[in-house]
Amino acid sequence: MRIKIQGYIEFFIIWSVVGGVVFSLSGALAASQDNSLPDDYFESEGALALVQGNSVISNTEHYLTEPRAVDSKIIKVVVTAYSSCPTETDDDPYITASGAWVHDGVAAANFLPFGTEIRIPEIYGDKIFVIEDRMHPRKTRQVDIWFSSKQGALDFGARYSYIEVLEI
Repeated sequence: MRIKIQGYIEFFIIWSVVGGVVFSLSGALAASQDNSLPDDYFESEGALALVQGNSVISNTEHYLTEPRAVDSKIIKVVVTAYSSCPTETDDDPYITASGAWVHDGVAAANFLPFGTEIRIPEIYGDKIFVIEDRMHPRKTRQVDIWFSSKQGALDFGARYSYIEVLEI
């Protein structure tokens, strides 16, 4: 009797493992068929990757629990893009967290105060952006640039670069 129960337990364990693998593969197959993953796939706390549009960047600062104070006028960041799409914003998609209307030159960052002027020379040369919006609290050392179209934001993707803080 003991051998028979042990056999059932082994059978159950093996099929549980096989079933889990098959279930995972079916999810991956479904994702690959429409060439997308669920929106929150990499958004869990402590995620090791950042995904936006056509870019995947490893998140080497995932261990930071809160933004650090700005300690330099040149800061290495991940630069991403967003648009006034209701799925990417809170409340009114055309009003920033500071209360201003969105416009060319608006940027979002959690580690800089509203009104801070920055440049992103590697990408935009001398163009000046003003921090007027915020992101999810877990986003540290990331700057989000506003685009007028969702496709423009997706095409921009995510890039490592540095910002120059001009005025706080």
